[in-house]
Amino acid sequence: MQKTDSEQPSKRPRCDSSPRTPPNTPSAAVQRSPDPRLPSDRRTWDSEQVCCFLQHNGFRDPALLDRIREKKITGSLLPYLDESHLDNLGISSSWERRKLLNYIRLSKTNADAVKVINDPIHGHIEFHPLLIKIIDTPQFQRLRYIKQLGGAYYVFPGASHNRFEHSLGVGYLAGCLIRELSEKQPELHISERDILCVQIAGLCHDLGHGPFSHMFDGRFIPLARQDVKWKHEQGSVDMFEHLVNSNDLKPVMEHYGLVPEEDICFIKEQIAGPLDSPRKIESWPYKGRPKEKNFLYEIVANKKNGIDVDKWDYFARDCHHLGIQNSFDYKRFIKFARVCEVDDRTHICTKNQEIWNLYDMFHTRNSLHRRAYQHKVGNIIDMMITDAFLKADPYIELTGAEGRKYHLSTAIHDMEAFTKLTDNIFLEILYSTDPKLDAAREILKKIECRNLYKFVGETQPDKQRIKKEDCKQFPKEVASAKPNDMPLEAELKTEDFIVDVINMDYGMEDKNPIDNVRFYCKADVNRAIRISKDQASQILPKKFEEQLIRVYCKKTDEKSFSAAQQHFVNWCRIKNFTKPQDGDIIAPLVTPLKPEWNSLNQGAAPTRELLKARVSLFQDK
Repeated sequence: MQKTDSEQPSKRPRCDSSPRTPPNTPSAAVQRSPDPRLPSDRRTWDSEQVCCFLQHNGFRDPALLDRIREKKITGSLLPYLDESHLDNLGISSSWERRKLLNYIRLSKTNADAVKVINDPIHGHIEFHPLLIKIIDTPQFQRLRYIKQLGGAYYVFPGASHNRFEHSLGVGYLAGCLIRELSEKQPELHISERDILCVQIAGLCHDLGHGPFSHMFDGRFIPLARQDVKWKHEQGSVDMFEHLVNSNDLKPVMEHYGLVPEEDICFIKEQIAGPLDSPRKIESWPYKGRPKEKNFLYEIVANKKNGIDVDKWDYFARDCHHLGIQNSFDYKRFIKFARVCEVDDRTHICTKNQEIWNLYDMFHTRNSLHRRAYQHKVGNIIDMMITDAFLKADPYIELTGAEGRKYHLSTAIHDMEAFTKLTDNIFLEILYSTDPKLDAAREILKKIECRNLYKFVGETQPDKQRIKKEDCKQFPKEVASAKPNDMPLEAELKTEDFIVDVINMDYGMEDKNPIDNVRFYCKADVNRAIRISKDQASQILPKKFEEQLIRVYCKKTDEKSFSAAQQHFVNWCRIKNFTKPQDGDIIAPLVTPLKPEWNSLNQGAAPTRELLKARVSLFQDK
């Protein structure tokens, strides 16, 4: 039995066209014939139904259709047609013959080749055989062993999900959105090639993640390889190419109607953006698809405003496993999504009434970062794993191509070695008996025994944004911020402190991402409009970015921790940062030194005598 679209089982057959259709090629959107609702099993098609299939795919030459009827070409014969048969049927152009064969191959997905996966988030979802070929490779299966939320699993016991299932979800949602656009707007000429490529990009967008996900490219690599700018998106592009080549998938892609020379480039561009640095004179930076199909680049990883299927899946999936409510409804967005032309480019737009749903989406993102992704204990564990990896890096070897050896930090340059690098490296270090790994092993044992670095406190910069280069001096500054005339029972050094600066925003630093979204209204669904924040509501946030500064102490004994708190609060005073929320409690002799802080709490703070008595009592212990 043939596969039907599980997402929209009752919809019309989609129109197809090559991404680079010559001007004289008949468009599938022109003069659409009445919908015959072809049976899903094309082996049952008679000659008339085959003609309908050809018409819906842009082949409307009456002479060709008459020859199909005359020779009684039925659906059961379609898989056996080759270029010589099509030549005999009157299709003289080799390009046209190849195009029709591509459509036949793309439409012949058999039910026994389709896999159905029961996903806890999206239910029973189907995958095209080509997607299954990609999934069933060592490079993709590696994602089973990389935690989606890294160290957060040590804080949220339910967050045991991995990059594998998230990638399946993104591939599925990418198919949902592009098929909805194809059905709703046949004039977009979305081909089956386009649909497959977008789904593959969704499926493979996270192939480049290292152990513990963002910990690897966000914390470990910047410290271990300060001369290298590397992100997991680049790793995903490299790993996808390695996956295709090492599993000999180009012939398989061609079998299902793709053109590897164009489509592999298109898939990579969806994941990481333009592969080459665009020149200023170039108005269109992409090579995989022409600018008329700009909207295809906004489905998997939307660089324009951040509204993409990647977020939709991790919102739903992470909230499910974290036990946090998810209020964003991606199905509603898909229902109202529409492509409009804006400044000579096509963009995915939504109905003007959906603006609150989008603000809700970005609020959900911010809330997840505050409550889970940037949880202070989860971040501590990520930092401790990073420290352990840095100490183990020189002594761990991974074998790459041609037998070359790589370390944790250099495996990013060889995808064969990188394929072997997963969360399992944690256990390899933990259970190793190599004395060279003793220092790293001790840190991981502390994680297992919950003997973690201590969270000292949190503050914020008063006005000026902190630059990345300024952060390097912060541990030294905190260590030097010992309060004058205050005896402390522990001496602390620069290496005892970790200062973590976290940017909290709506995904575009200080900008409002909704400013980059275009809407349409009922009066004219083809005209894109902008809606300003003030037009939407008067109670939306005025700022879309803030920074949190968190200080941790590696020494965990009580005296060192108490001394670290005095250093921290005094450092906040010197730097003119905001007063820590518990500043009066943890450093009662420091906060009175800054008059602006005291004016906030008049009448609420304990008397100075009581504070001195508390400190004296603590020191007597």
